[in-house]
Amino acid sequence: MPSSKGASRSKVLLLGDIEHAQSSWEAIGEIATVLTPKSTSRVDFIQEASSGAFDGCVAAYRTFDSFEVTGKIDAELLQALPDSLRFICHNGAGYDQVDVQACTARNIRVSNTPTAVDDATADMGIFLLLGALRNIAVGMASLRVGEWRGKALPALGHDPQGKILGILGMGGIGRNMARKALAFGMKIRYHNRTRLAPDVEKGIDAEYVGFDTLLAESDVISLNLPLNPKTRHIISRNELSKMKAGVVIVNTARGAVIDEAALVEALDSGHVSSAGLDVYENEPEIHPGLLANPRVLLVPHMGTFTVETETKMEEWAISNVRMAVESGRLRSIVPEQKSMDM
Repeated sequence: MPSSKGASRSKVLLLGDIEHAQSSWEAIGEIATVLTPKSTSRVDFIQEASSGAFDGCVAAYRTFDSFEVTGKIDAELLQALPDSLRFICHNGAGYDQVDVQACTARNIRVSNTPTAVDDATADMGIFLLLGALRNIAVGMASLRVGEWRGKALPALGHDPQGKILGILGMGGIGRNMARKALAFGMKIRYHNRTRLAPDVEKGIDAEYVGFDTLLAESDVISLNLPLNPKTRHIISRNELSKMKAGVVIVNTARGAVIDEAALVEALDSGHVSSAGLDVYENEPEIHPGLLANPRVLLVPHMGTFTVETETKMEEWAISNVRMAVESGRLRSIVPEQKSMDM
């Protein structure tokens, strides 16, 4: 619903905080009235929305942390929101907190922030890859308790040179990670829902292989795919059993793409030698088996935790809000809704 001179002023719902791109958000205030909920829980938010407090809002800007107030953007929540709402602008590359199917049923378009997170998330992936390969977590833990490298020396790590990096999910983050891994002399193989164009494959020196081949032949497996019903637990006991003995697993995607209980079993048995994890199945809770295993390098979901990247993400999401208000379109509608981007 584009705004025009003389027309009633558009309204925008702010779900979460603007931490860095304040000037960009202030510019939204020049073209729309910004409404902020008073609620602090999902129950209260639904009641507030049902009361008509957000009537007239055409777009909502939401952050990952706003989940603490609204919970998942699902059919129940959408039912309480006004019929005027036509756009949900999510700040983040992953948008599993938003039920896109339910939004589509309500003719609500959803956007995310692709490419804005690619460098930072891939950097974290490389950090976890190198740390897990080199068995760094064991030495770091020993050092902090005053035992230098430990009462017994940790197992020797491995060099990345010549190792096969299998990337599951070759979107922007996966391709970015592939380019960085090449600098360490790794061989890149990947599996994706859709094979990349030949020139793109050539540009990152990546070989497309089947899913089972990726599992069986990779020395390191990096998960870089979105979480959805088809990818939940895409790595579980069966898939882990197909991997090389001593494989290293890196996950910067979403925790639930791995069955954590199965991963713990594989780590305890030694079939998986180590893992580097930035995301977890039930955040902020972490499976006790992961916490107890000194060979697992754990980071508390900090893949995009930089000033530069957080700013880029906010500015990208805000640009979606601006387009929604001014032209009734989105800069980056999610792939599931491409047919709605007309």
